[in-house]
Amino acid sequence: MSRHQNASIPIATTCPYCGVGCGVLARVDGVAGDSSHPANQGRLCVKGSALHETLVTGGESSFGPRVGGKEVGWEHAIGRVASAITDAVRDHGPGSVAFYLSGQLLTEDYYVANKLAKGFVGTPHVDTNSRLCMSSAVAAHKRAFGEDCVPGCYEDLELADLLVLAGSNAAWAHPVLYQRMKAAHRAGRKVVVIDPRQTATSELADLHLKLRPGTDTLLFNGLLVWMHEQQALDVEYLTQHCSGVEETLKAAKMSAPDIDAVAQECDLAREDVKAFYQWFTETERTVTAFSQGINQSVAGTDKGNAIINCHLATGRVGKSGAGPFSLTGQPNAMGGREVGGLANTLAAHMDYDTPGARQLVADYWETDRLADGPGLKAVDLFEAVHRGDIKVLWVMGTNPAVSLPDSARVREALARCDTVIVSDCVSTTDTTAFADILLPAAGWGEKDGTMTNSERRISRQRRFLPLPAGVKPDWQIISEVGRALGHTQAFGYHKPVEIFREHAALSGYRNAGERMFNIAALEHLTDDDYEQMQPIQWPVKVGGSGGLQQTPRLFSDGRFPTPDGRARLVPVQAQPPSQQPREHYPLVVNSGRIRDQWHTMTRTGLASKLFAHRDEPFIEVHPDDMAGSELVEGGLAILNGPSGQFIGRVRGTAHQRPGEVFVPIHWNGQFASSALASDLMAPTVDPISGQPESKHGIAAIKPLLAKWQARLVLPKDQTVLPTPMAAAFDYWSRQVLLNSTGWWLAGRHRADWLALGWQCFGREPELIMEDESSGRFRAVWLMEERLEAVLLVEAEAGTMPGVEWLDQCFAETGDGVEQRWSLLAAGRADAEPMGALVCSCFQVGENAILRAICEGCNSVEALGEALKCGSNCGSCLPEVRALLASVPEQGTEQADLSA
Repeated sequence: MSRHQNASIPIATTCPYCGVGCGVLARVDGVAGDSSHPANQGRLCVKGSALHETLVTGGESSFGPRVGGKEVGWEHAIGRVASAITDAVRDHGPGSVAFYLSGQLLTEDYYVANKLAKGFVGTPHVDTNSRLCMSSAVAAHKRAFGEDCVPGCYEDLELADLLVLAGSNAAWAHPVLYQRMKAAHRAGRKVVVIDPRQTATSELADLHLKLRPGTDTLLFNGLLVWMHEQQALDVEYLTQHCSGVEETLKAAKMSAPDIDAVAQECDLAREDVKAFYQWFTETERTVTAFSQGINQSVAGTDKGNAIINCHLATGRVGKSGAGPFSLTGQPNAMGGREVGGLANTLAAHMDYDTPGARQLVADYWETDRLADGPGLKAVDLFEAVHRGDIKVLWVMGTNPAVSLPDSARVREALARCDTVIVSDCVSTTDTTAFADILLPAAGWGEKDGTMTNSERRISRQRRFLPLPAGVKPDWQIISEVGRALGHTQAFGYHKPVEIFREHAALSGYRNAGERMFNIAALEHLTDDDYEQMQPIQWPVKVGGSGGLQQTPRLFSDGRFPTPDGRARLVPVQAQPPSQQPREHYPLVVNSGRIRDQWHTMTRTGLASKLFAHRDEPFIEVHPDDMAGSELVEGGLAILNGPSGQFIGRVRGTAHQRPGEVFVPIHWNGQFASSALASDLMAPTVDPISGQPESKHGIAAIKPLLAKWQARLVLPKDQTVLPTPMAAAFDYWSRQVLLNSTGWWLAGRHRADWLALGWQCFGREPELIMEDESSGRFRAVWLMEERLEAVLLVEAEAGTMPGVEWLDQCFAETGDGVEQRWSLLAAGRADAEPMGALVCSCFQVGENAILRAICEGCNSVEALGEALKCGSNCGSCLPEVRALLASVPEQGTEQADLSA
């Protein structure tokens, strides 16, 4: 039985992916952008457009609570969780219990989890996967402004006359926001992209600074020095509103004394550095938007402060079209920060060392068990699990077995832990495999609450689907555990609005303006007010007419939430990445997101269209490095690092700097044999934020010399590779197709396909074709006129046919498979290949676009009119433009569409 039933009326809710916080009009059978939502104004990216295709159905819906792998009732499961926590606290103290939360929890879930852990269990060890994403930006904000506050709003990205994108591939990671940036193009507006890679975002750039990885602090320190020498600092603003100016200038001059030094250390052309510095100096309305390329570094906090220093020094904070802007990676990473979800924070933007904060929170929660001080941050927390210091670990809505650095050690830690509790909306992830207690939690569409996006805008996520039997929202699960622990009054919640009111009231409790985060004006919302709540930016105040007043920009008056009311310029020195290339590991490994996938694919991995753009793990390599390592385009390669390996398909590109490679972060043990980017990253962290350096590993690369490559296509419900095959292959990866499940396979040793077929299917194939001289083997297994399996084997991946037609055949019976011998060819003789997929929204392939160009569609607009490519989310537009550029004179040459 399907987990979901039809919901006929669209419900206004919020997308569960990146931090843009797009409004969605959702139904079970389709979604659309909400044109009334200020964040996206009706736009959705390809992931958001496919949300309805990722609703969990079928077998995933049927799992109930499990203890020791056996399904049990909720009362028993809650009792076991409470007993494990009680026993650990009694025998080893509160610090033996830890909670690891997620930026995809709703604020109400987050609030109750933080309250239970810190306030009533008494453990400080509460951290979140936001530690891996934005904690360096949090630390930089606190050092500069006194509080974790993003000063500006999305409108500033459009109003800016100079937009600087540092460490951000917004075109793929924040595509809707990128489209707003792109639409703001006008005469005189300039865009600078700062990134070691040439990405899809670089298309927007008037200047791309392809700097050496890890040198961002040098670049911005040099900018500060340059502006000082040009007498371009806002002396009046600095005098009235800032401190630390002289110390910061002194430190900047030590590391970046002049443009020549900056250009040499950053490996940039002098004239490019000077152009950037001049543009920044001359442009009053400048926004610097930064993301993971800045944050995920051993010096991420310093990099953030180097950026903020330049804005404070020019008075460009809190002004229309000007300011530093942290682009948040997760949908509710900011909501989690508001409630205190990070180990070094307490609650409501208060830290443990905030004067009076601990007593304030204890009084408000009416508890005498409040944790005494900061807890362990993510990497250190899992190391404590590995040591055995943590006896009970509760993981909610995240997949640390994949996402944390040195993930092999994390998996060892999970295996060693006495009790691992996992709450998730899917039962099969790399992390749930270690769960002693597995709790089925409500997923997107099944739960109610709020989220806060990158511009401090609180939006409602609304339930539009019936809650399946046996499934509970996280806040309810946590509350039931709290009551089972004896804290009935503190966790007597009946609905999310009660939690939101309490959260809002705490933000204003004894807050006379010391804390910017204040939504106390929302603490008296009625149930109906909460249901109808419109997106709103904090701080929220009651206006003169009694209505609610939001705050698009902060610090416009030059006042900051520091003891003296001044912002702080922070002296920072350049610090190189912790891992440097050496003899056995000569390459730098960068990692990041791709266009159509999200995190560890537990949601996006359910939608076939989201695999079409990149269907396998891959390694982007500069052509010089390909030649030096004897790699071939489209072949498989192995990256070996100090703590693990990554196998992926080679994609040669000059967009990489020589000596550097890029791998995607998404693939994991559910989708590939060996493709965890985190296995290549050392667990080194920023000493201030605790954020891991996830964008600078080291490795050596070599080809995987496969004797054969294969595609295996199985029915849709077969998501696990047959055991005999999994043991026989050196490489596999799984691709979700519309009607079936596809596998890429490769091996270094000769395979006995007939014997493997017998082991997997219990008989010889009904159809078979073999050509030993070419290394080709084809086999088809049929069961009562329905396809059971198709196996295609080639000596090289380049000669492998596509499986689109075969996928359609898995939806057919009877007459649909009469042309049996076409199955061995993987298609009809008259069928034209699609080529590489370009537009995921409308499933438009490279060949169709090239053909349309040759037939006269000589612009993006014309192609959008003819094929619809690029007309929805716009993420494919850089690739569409590249194809237009590849046909030099339209009509004079015919593109080769045979590939």
